[in-house]
Amino acid sequence: MTGSKRKVLVIGGGASGMAAAYFAAEAGADVILFEKNEKLGKKLYITGKGRCNVTNASELQEFLQNVVSNPRFLYSAVSGFGPEDVMQWIEMLGTPLKTERGKRVFPVSDHASDIIRAIERGLNRQHVSIRLHSEIERIRTENGRVCGVVLQSGEEVCGDAVILATGGLSYPSTGSTGDGYAMAGSLSHTITGTRPALVPLTAEEEYISEMEGLSLKNVCLTIPYGRKKTFSEFGEMLFTADGISGPLGLRASSVIGASLEKNNLPAVIDLKPALSGVQLDMRILRLFSESPNRTFKNAVRPLFPASLWPVIVRLSGIPEDKPVHDVTKAERTSFIPLIKAFPLTLTAAHGFREAVITQGGINIKEVSPSTMESKICSGLYFAGELLDLDAFTGGFNLQIAWSTGHCAGISAADTGCM
Repeated sequence: MTGSKRKVLVIGGGASGMAAAYFAAEAGADVILFEKNEKLGKKLYITGKGRCNVTNASELQEFLQNVVSNPRFLYSAVSGFGPEDVMQWIEMLGTPLKTERGKRVFPVSDHASDIIRAIERGLNRQHVSIRLHSEIERIRTENGRVCGVVLQSGEEVCGDAVILATGGLSYPSTGSTGDGYAMAGSLSHTITGTRPALVPLTAEEEYISEMEGLSLKNVCLTIPYGRKKTFSEFGEMLFTADGISGPLGLRASSVIGASLEKNNLPAVIDLKPALSGVQLDMRILRLFSESPNRTFKNAVRPLFPASLWPVIVRLSGIPEDKPVHDVTKAERTSFIPLIKAFPLTLTAAHGFREAVITQGGINIKEVSPSTMESKICSGLYFAGELLDLDAFTGGFNLQIAWSTGHCAGISAADTGCM
């Protein structure tokens, strides 16, 4: 970089905005970070249930496999600043990290506030000017190029580059209210349809509420959606008052969300994926033979958790008080498919208040993947959830924020992304 320092204005003090401000300043720019809240990193305080799942310590290909929307767009940004780089950065700023099950990375202290404080220290060290309670009204342009911002107060601030990092629509109480979409839209950017992702799903069956709070481990959730498309994964899920949540429910929401907006979707849960139908039948026969005079409902009780047991007995159609020695082969074999494909009808996803991430956003075809600069408006850069990028839980979404923020920051400082 030659000549005087470039002045970079960053809108939004979340993960991507803080990263963008830090790396723009480190690369030699004069940086102002605008945040409309009373503090930086408000959403970071609640990530990872307050522990802050900083990143996922996976290799690039594994990382991209966990990105739901537009993984190829991220190749350059994540290659330039990947999980290992993030870990080194946070630890260099003074907060030690640890890696847990599923390669999830957390602060050793288990306090998200330690991550935020570390980055704030870094921002101060890089002489970033932080302006809290500062909401941006619009981005100013001249001749198709960014030239500054106008605050809600009417104050105008000039700049050579603007990085828009205002977040999506998830957890609106933290200030994610879609302001950035309106700003980008006013500069001719296209916003793809936004929806809540990594969010609980509702189901229409009345018996769901009877199982509220029941956590199922080692089950398989299968949901056909779209033409020849099926979500089918093994893991843990949770019944809620009106549907399903837990890791499987949340992951499913990110995959089937668009289809669920159009139609209800049938879903089935394999409650015993480790057993074939034949093995399951043998298990039931063994239970029956151990106590031939027991009632059907009591004989099969050991197979199911307490709150699921009465529901599945009722759905079987077999009289619950029928002695097992009177249960016919046809009745017994008809019970197997119910266990292997417990039925649900999914009707909707919960809203943005409960969503971990926003799906959809600024169309990535209008953004350079190697710099995060707008292809429409020179000097305008994007970072984080505002873009049409989202991933599964496990630290992947925060890594997207760090990587795109890093890329936008050093690009806006005029040093190139890699």
